[in-house]
Amino acid sequence: MFTGIITGVGRIVAVHDLGSSSSHGKRLSIAVPDGYLDDVGLGDSIALNGACMTVTSLDPAQQQFTIDISAESLDKTAGLAGESPRINLEKALRANDRLGGHIVSGHVDGIGTVSHFAPIGESWELRVLAPPALSRFLAYKGSITVNGVSLTVNSVTDVQENAGGSEISINLIPHTVDNTSLGALQQGSLVNLEIDTVARYVERMLQSGALQIPQKKDNSQ
Repeated sequence: MFTGIITGVGRIVAVHDLGSSSSHGKRLSIAVPDGYLDDVGLGDSIALNGACMTVTSLDPAQQQFTIDISAESLDKTAGLAGESPRINLEKALRANDRLGGHIVSGHVDGIGTVSHFAPIGESWELRVLAPPALSRFLAYKGSITVNGVSLTVNSVTDVQENAGGSEISINLIPHTVDNTSLGALQQGSLVNLEIDTVARYVERMLQSGALQIPQKKDNSQ
């Protein structure tokens, strides 16, 4: 479990194939800031650009750790297939931590495409085209995770042409741009999206009819 509050920015410095075919995954070596691994142990969960991964080895002297990522995860995520200059990191939530963002599972629901990223006033406007399957989960002032960062949706516009989907607009303050990898985005960049967990359960209850108001029993007799 995560909150979407980035705890460090690292780099994928090496990628090794775990097999000879496309059905095999990869082993990633991630370099992290000094001291980041001080409270990390083998088997711990760390989200990479919003995707929950398991620490498989540690090298505190080199400030690096490794994860093994399956071919399925590589197919369903963006930005984890090769070396990268900056990648968002978040350690798993502890029971006594503050929930600074929103409840995030670390499971990527879909890949979005940046349609616009430009300064506006003192901040930056980020617009992302989300795939059609996620459109019904996006709402004005709702929460969404973009490359692991908890953000608030400022507007939602349904797109009719091409494959459809929805374009969401998000405001990024300078602190977010400076302290995450989002500042390196540009038009056409692919990003990992995770919808709000609450929206996921509401959708399920609507499908099953569980949100129907139960009839009040008449106890007058």
